[in-house]
Amino acid sequence: MKSILFIITLLVVSLSSFTTYKSFVVSISLIQTNDSIPAMNQQIIAFVKTKIKKKVGTGECWDLAAEALQLVNAKWDMKYKFGKEIDFKKEPIYPGDIIQFENVILNYEKDGKKFTEKMSHHTAIIFEVIDKTNFTMAHQNNGYSGKKVGISPIDLATLTKGKFKIYRAER
Repeated sequence: MKSILFIITLLVVSLSSFTTYKSFVVSISLIQTNDSIPAMNQQIIAFVKTKIKKKVGTGECWDLAAEALQLVNAKWDMKYKFGKEIDFKKEPIYPGDIIQFENVILNYEKDGKKFTEKMSHHTAIIFEVIDKTNFTMAHQNNGYSGKKVGISPIDLATLTKGKFKIYRAER
């Protein structure tokens, strides 16, 4: 790990005189390794992997997050505040973070067809982080996998209405 940090430091120092320095540093901050993912998040993802294509609890969307948080002995309000709220514009997002949607509408195009996706009140676990707005989510009680846990993509850049909050498990 020290050698990776040394190489990154050398690159940053050598690029500091270029105008692309800021974008380069931002790109590096999005790189995630298993070492950088918080331990509780790693445990949550390990749990989720055992539940894919299975119904968790009663099959409601929040049951997956609730059971994952119980498994890792996380502190949360037992409602919809799933830990520490993350400012996704300033802080990195990790697999295992929990996302809560309220009155969300996503409009996007795929293979030349237009789609609208609505989530009036929905909970999911971020399964994979592609970039700041693109993830795969593990969730249930949805159009992709019904009452069983499934993995589906989401691009928050296509959000046209509503709000979401991202939480990180904590003790």
